[in-house]
Amino acid sequence: MERTSFAKMRCSLARGLELVGDWWSPLILRDLYLDVGRFDELIEDLGISRNLLTRRLKALTESGVIERLAYQERPRRYEYRLTEAGRDLVPAILALTAWGERWARPKEGSPILFVHTTCGHRFQARVSCSACGEPITADTVMPQGGPGGAALPGTKVVAQRLKRASSSIRE
Repeated sequence: MERTSFAKMRCSLARGLELVGDWWSPLILRDLYLDVGRFDELIEDLGISRNLLTRRLKALTESGVIERLAYQERPRRYEYRLTEAGRDLVPAILALTAWGERWARPKEGSPILFVHTTCGHRFQARVSCSACGEPITADTVMPQGGPGGAALPGTKVVAQRLKRASSSIRE
């Protein structure tokens, strides 16, 4: 079954998912963040097939989320690392992990614990407001239409609703 492309949608979420939106990519990115970056290590850690891993690494490299670097010349072997774009995905992966900890944690307990190096404490990632620092929840956000919103695939209905809602909001 061929997947639908989101590349031309007028939606930042859809376009981001075009780059990393399959089941394996976030796990690959997590492993690269955890310094598991060689092909055979990724296969061993994830239990992914060689051909599927090859396709995902190629797509992530082409999208600029990861880079491929030679670590051995004979035979030539590569390892993969997060680019700046890939490192910017780490907080989103940590937030999804925190959601999994709350709603889908293995009965044996948390497989990975995270420590904030600035303060030295263990933490669960959360999304917070960049202006006031308070946690963001579904009930504390009011979406507004942005300048790129349009009645096109990806935001066709959403853009119309957000435009109506935004017209009643004071700046």
